[in-house]
Amino acid sequence: MNGLMQDRPLLISHLIDFAERHNGSTEIVSRRVEGDIHRSTWAECAKRARRVAHALGSERLQRAERVATLAWNGYRHLELYYGVSGSGRVLHTLNPRLHPDQTAWIVNHAEDRILCFDLSFLPLVQAITPDAAPLGSGWRCAT
Repeated sequence: MNGLMQDRPLLISHLIDFAERHNGSTEIVSRRVEGDIHRSTWAECAKRARRVAHALGSERLQRAERVATLAWNGYRHLELYYGVSGSGRVLHTLNPRLHPDQTAWIVNHAEDRILCFDLSFLPLVQAITPDAAPLGSGWRCAT
């Protein structure tokens, strides 16, 4: 790779590895949907992201397949971001402000295989489930 700016490709998995190696004890603070404050570190985030990636492999989710999320911007979504994207799958964030019919259409069009969601979005998930075509072809919901 002579002449390039870096000696490795820019992959999301490398970002979390770097954060774990060089800033592993640095604290990540976020407010949970439940209202309390959640504290973890980059090392813990990397460990949990690897667990997400392993779980997706256990579900036989192939590289480049899509994982939808309905999640607030917190530590859970951060772990999904690195676990899904870092393992070669596609993280597909859904907009919870859309009408359920629109959300179901987007899920179908994207051919999302798994939906990870915060429990506060359970009513929306229940509303889109009957219209989500992937249901019969391996669709999974995870909280």
